[in-house]
Amino acid sequence: MSIAKFRRVSVLRLLAIGVAASTVCVTSVGIAQAATTKKVTTSTKTKASSTFKAEVWADNWFAMSVNGKKVGEDSVPITTERSFNAETFTFAATYPLTIAIETKDFKETDSGIEYIGQGKQQMGDGGLIAQITDASTGKVVAVTNANWKALVIHRAPLNTSCEKDADPDASCQFESVDAPTNWTSASFDDGKWTKATVWSAGAVSPKDGYTKVSWNRLAKLVWGADLKIDNTVLLRLTVAGSTPVK
Repeated sequence: MSIAKFRRVSVLRLLAIGVAASTVCVTSVGIAQAATTKKVTTSTKTKASSTFKAEVWADNWFAMSVNGKKVGEDSVPITTERSFNAETFTFAATYPLTIAIETKDFKETDSGIEYIGQGKQQMGDGGLIAQITDASTGKVVAVTNANWKALVIHRAPLNTSCEKDADPDASCQFESVDAPTNWTSASFDDGKWTKATVWSAGAVSPKDGYTKVSWNRLAKLVWGADLKIDNTVLLRLTVAGSTPVK
């Protein structure tokens, strides 16, 4: 039997047993095989972005990032003494939210002292409170509390007895480190950071804008472990979804 005739017979036999012609292929040696094609699809669906409202009060300054992107900053520069004010702003993001806040207490120099050379020369003290509201539900989904992670990157004066010295830059000791690389990103590991410390309103004495915000009852004033010596604090929290705080 010729090769051509063998190919024709082979195909006919396959058709006779119910194999669709579209699935039949004939090799160069005349053997017919059933070919199966599997379609693979890849999902291109992305999570929808939501709008959020942030309300923050800081003594004295802050900058907030969400999922590695800066979304808000204190409108009063950190170089301004007695800059107590509340800020309200909106931003768009997708859950989960990695909220990262850098906050600073005012200091004239690395000594950690303010009003240098004046009769009220002293160590400053910090404090911050914040809440995030999901605009689509009107529910507060994040507040500052002890669940936040904290890292202090500037501390001064380490020797508090220098507070009233005539030249605190010469006598006051300080400790300063750079902020970790990519610390605002969702992938950053803050497992070795400590918990933020919750402070009472009596200890922080919030003013100038603090009472203009209707704070959720669970929102707390936070800072590092030392309200006076800790001058720059990094704060982080991850919000998994839109469940309101409770």
